[in-house]
Amino acid sequence: MFGLSAEKILLLALLAVLILGPERLPYYAKQMGEWVKKGKRMIDNAQVQMKEELGDGFQDLDWKKLDPRQYDPRRIVREALLEEKRKPTAAESLNRAKPPQKQLELGETPPFDLEAT
Repeated sequence: MFGLSAEKILLLALLAVLILGPERLPYYAKQMGEWVKKGKRMIDNAQVQMKEELGDGFQDLDWKKLDPRQYDPRRIVREALLEEKRKPTAAESLNRAKPPQKQLELGETPPFDLEAT
């Protein structure tokens, strides 16, 4: 947890007991427990909200596949060259680059939508 070994956690607990003392330690332990519960509730609520907002297409999405640390450019190129045409997944279609827009000619007026303004 946070790169702390069991010895370091034990040392921190011992220091907390010595610094806070037996009178204030139960109060601060209770506060720490409430903070942990609050943090867990926030994480659970964020997960539920994300699932609701993303919809049904993202229920089976494997988030580990989207981790940039696991990408090997050589493997990606090799798979792209050997891969047959297939229907893109929802995540791939969202991450696809947009086609470049045509530049306006000199003196050409840009498109204008009267209903949008």
